[in-house]
Amino acid sequence: MLLHVTHETRYEYAPPVETAQHLAHLKPLATGSQRLVSHLLTIDPPPAQRGELPDVYGNTRAFFALEATHDRLVVTAESVVDTSVPVLSDAIARELPWETVRERFRFRKDATFDAASEFVFPSPYVPRHDDFAAYARASFAPGRPTFDVAMDLTERMYRDFDYDADSTEINTPAVEALAQRKGVCQDFAHIMIACFRTLGLPARYVSGYLLTQPPPGQPRLVGADASHAWVSVYLPGESGDGDGGWADFDPTNGRQPGEDYVTLAIGRDYSDVSPMRGVLHGGARHTLSVGVTVQPVGEVVQLASQSQTQSTSQDKESP
Repeated sequence: MLLHVTHETRYEYAPPVETAQHLAHLKPLATGSQRLVSHLLTIDPPPAQRGELPDVYGNTRAFFALEATHDRLVVTAESVVDTSVPVLSDAIARELPWETVRERFRFRKDATFDAASEFVFPSPYVPRHDDFAAYARASFAPGRPTFDVAMDLTERMYRDFDYDADSTEINTPAVEALAQRKGVCQDFAHIMIACFRTLGLPARYVSGYLLTQPPPGQPRLVGADASHAWVSVYLPGESGDGDGGWADFDPTNGRQPGEDYVTLAIGRDYSDVSPMRGVLHGGARHTLSVGVTVQPVGEVVQLASQSQTQSTSQDKESP
């Protein structure tokens, strides 16, 4: 599926910002089920310096510096991504019990290093806590394969939790969101990751987008979508020598991501992949607005064609 994603971030500052340095994770990843066709990052006002580098997880991280006084900043990322349904590697041992996977990730002197082990440890937004283990236990039945555990936990969270954008803030602890059984996709991803890590299994945070369908007969609203977050769980192979792979699960929607998902970046938690962050001199107060639009490329082409037709018609009617 060819998807066109527009992600606009707009800051208004008072008083104006004198200088600023920013980092952005706004360029979609290339994965086994996703190909980046094009990407354009537009920054207004134009920065004095800009560039991009891969981070430790393979994400593309853009950086830019503004050295002139400004009272607003608009960053627009436009990407076209060719997506397909993710397929698990044949090397993955689908029936491996979760206890066996946990044992492989226990620390042992001189053990073979598996890169997935980095995602077993606590991180800034994902602590280990007994409350996560208590909630997770119903899914972690003895001898159950890790994939089945993840799917069951995904579906349970979908049933047990309410999506409520007003119930949490960006820095609300995951254990608090767990207690109140409500939050947003970021909270649900952190809770599910914490459940896995607390029980000794690797899981990571995925940021991206989800193609949402407008009501029947209604047009897709520009800027009405939002960025999304879900979870990636590691499934090792039979040998345990790093021959496994990652499978994605979305507890917010109770399903596995398909071709209607766009992966933006991966990390330990939100702190690794926040879309925008910066260090400012000035701008003590600011307002932030974010607009995301995810459309099939065919819709974008059709709208552009209609706009061109209307423009041509108006030109002909002008005296």
